Amino acid sequence: MNRQQIYLALYKGRRDGSGWRVWPARFTDWFTRKLTRGQYSHAEIVVRAHPQASVYTCYSASIRDKGVRCKVMPLPAAKWDLIPLPSTPEAHEQLQRVWTATEGQGYDLMGALGIAFGLPQNRRRWFCSEWCATALRLPESWRWSPNDLAAIVPTLYKGEA
Repeated sequence: MNRQQIYLALYKGRRDGSGWRVWPARFTDWFTRKLTRGQYSHAEIVVRAHPQASVYTCYSASIRDKGVRCKVMPLPAAKWDLIPLPSTPEAHEQLQRVWTATEGQGYDLMGALGIAFGLPQNRRRWFCSEWCATALRLPESWRWSPNDLAAIVPTLYKGEA
């Protein structure tokens, strides 16, 4: 049985550094927070392989990575909030199903902007919170922002994680 802990990870940090590569990232984080009226600009579904591990396997769609991807990275508490999710075999299977079905698909910038502006989504592309909502089996996944997930997920899984 796979009991590795699953979390919803929400990015609240600010990109470190300066220069022309950092400024667009800072702007998109700020713009996302403003449009969605909250402190979070990005969401991931993450798996902690071992309780003492300092890194996580992170699944999401990222504008910086140009679409759906999985990568291992640290999630420092100063920049990320983690919300425990049920870590049942079914939850792990659902995560793998969504990952397998969407791996490598592009980033849906228009869909992400659609949360605020009513723009259409692209069914073959994903934005972060849409991907996470799909993995969590939430209805109309294209309607969810990182801040929406932060508000609803703790109440949905209260006592289950």
